[in-house]
Amino acid sequence: MMEGTDDDIGGGPSSFEQQSSNLKRAIQYWLDKSTIHVYPRWAGFVAVLGIFFLRIYMVQGYFIVAYGLGIFLLNNFIAFLSPLEDPQEDTPGLPTTNKEAKEFRPFSRKLPEFKFWLACTRGVLTCIVMTFFSVFDVPVFWPILLMYFFILFFMTMKRQITHMFKHRYVPISFGKTKYKDAGIENGVYGGGAGSKSR
Repeated sequence: MMEGTDDDIGGGPSSFEQQSSNLKRAIQYWLDKSTIHVYPRWAGFVAVLGIFFLRIYMVQGYFIVAYGLGIFLLNNFIAFLSPLEDPQEDTPGLPTTNKEAKEFRPFSRKLPEFKFWLACTRGVLTCIVMTFFSVFDVPVFWPILLMYFFILFFMTMKRQITHMFKHRYVPISFGKTKYKDAGIENGVYGGGAGSKSR
């Protein structure tokens, strides 16, 4: 007869798998908590991006990593500005006539703001880690890369802006309408149903 159980042989999760699962859960918890804090998240992204550029300046290398990061951020920015449904397709999408325009359709992005921030932050953190490995320090003449990036940026943005004008959509909203008594509880039970307290 066998004295061990199935769990001893390997049926249960290992300590590493359990720690990994707990770490993923903790990271997801804090990401979920940060969704409503837009300005602090983007301030953190700018700080991490500043650390990356400071690292590039201090070591005077890894310009190809910085160029790759720039292309990655540009690609994410274009996806952030693009509508979810392409107006050039035959499927119903953004209104093209006055009759269609009377129905309100909010702008839905191909890449939502939170996923945009998360992808950009992960990209910058990955590039910071890459600057600690000499295999990624490919010698290049950085002014040519910088010039090529700016040409690519202006051509891509010109195409995106003409697409926005052609299909009449604005991808940037300046927030929701603020109401005078928003967040003030006036009712008997704390609601805003207009009930007066006795």
